[in-house]
Amino acid sequence: MKQARMSLNCPSREERDVTDLTARELLDQARALHTRREVAARLGKSEKTIQRWESGEIHCPEIAGPALRGILEGTHSLIESSDTPAFTFIDLFAGIGGIRLGFEAAGGTCVFTSEWNDWVKKTYIENFGTGHQFEGDIVPYPTHLIPDHDVLLAGFPCQPFSIAGVSKKNALGRPHGFECTTQGTLFFDVQRIIAEKRPRAFLLENVKNLRSHDGGNTFRVIMQTLEQELGYTVSERVIDGRVFVPQHRERIIIVGFRDGIEFDFDALDLPIERPKLATILHPEDGSEAPDPPYIRSDGRVHEKYTLSDKLWKYLQDYAAKHRAAGNGFGYGLVGPDDVARTLSARYYKDGSEILVSRGPEKNPRRLTPRECARLMGFPDSFRIPVSDTQAYRQFGNSVVVPVMKEVASKMAPLLATEAVLTSDPERNRQPVLAV
Repeated sequence: MKQARMSLNCPSREERDVTDLTARELLDQARALHTRREVAARLGKSEKTIQRWESGEIHCPEIAGPALRGILEGTHSLIESSDTPAFTFIDLFAGIGGIRLGFEAAGGTCVFTSEWNDWVKKTYIENFGTGHQFEGDIVPYPTHLIPDHDVLLAGFPCQPFSIAGVSKKNALGRPHGFECTTQGTLFFDVQRIIAEKRPRAFLLENVKNLRSHDGGNTFRVIMQTLEQELGYTVSERVIDGRVFVPQHRERIIIVGFRDGIEFDFDALDLPIERPKLATILHPEDGSEAPDPPYIRSDGRVHEKYTLSDKLWKYLQDYAAKHRAAGNGFGYGLVGPDDVARTLSARYYKDGSEILVSRGPEKNPRRLTPRECARLMGFPDSFRIPVSDTQAYRQFGNSVVVPVMKEVASKMAPLLATEAVLTSDPERNRQPVLAV
């Protein structure tokens, strides 16, 4: 944690007698101990604002004094407790734990997990164990039995709101969005848990189409619920996982804080250089250790992943038919220098959205489950204990892990700020800083 690094320059308690200092003097002392980014994160401000205060371009307001004083006075206590969890979180609609990986990397500890699918639970438990409470369906589960926590994480089901999900349900004459009683109303289980447990922050993840579903009404209800009903300061952004992995995958991230702190998505460090598929593909040159399910002893990808003549012909004919009709449907053939389409949960059916070229006159192949894991940013240490069909579904429904890590890394300092600023439990429901 960043706090542990500060111990080298932490002044004595006598030197940190800050009761009579102006806000600008407090800012100077805070900057002597912390980076501009850390101070900005703890105040819920942008780095540019802090820089303008420091340069004198704009006046450092005295109302910021208590928060700055809290940073200075809290530094010592934060260092002392650096061996304890930085924050706790619960993992709802957890999937295989992609969001959890991001928040564990930021120093968090998971205290409760909910996931109803037995195959998904198998993968989750294989990688994270059973060291805490694990429940299945969250809908009937009593809220008061959920442990207190700092952050609520929820990748609530996206099918009722996704373009593909809506199209399929329309074709079948089925309801979608909030009218889909099996999945669409699960957001309101998130609502009831936030309302009773009052976590300091939350992160919700869903498909980009959540914004436009039902003419924007669905998203409007969600934001009004979070901001007006529950009283959280909420920010949202659509992020394309393409900045971290070689896959176009746009997902909306909604972040809320309980105590008036605004999350700044502009503070995210998004790489300028973006990876190509070569970074996740098996090299097939003997440099990778054999992995019997996926890689043969000679280093080549197992032949079972190569499309049969019948399936390859079907996909080519299907694509030609839709091209002739002026439609954009068809397979996605890619090579090492390309970027893939979005990996979907239906990838196990024919792999058509991402087919790896094997050269002229050769049938392409599917990605292996290990390549799918890499495409979502999971480390190679992540274990895959299920069949290929289940693995494709699980990774296709998961999140881009590096995106979660980056967002979590920027949320964590704000959680530390709240720990300093809200020492009085009676203030937990009220904003503490409005500079």
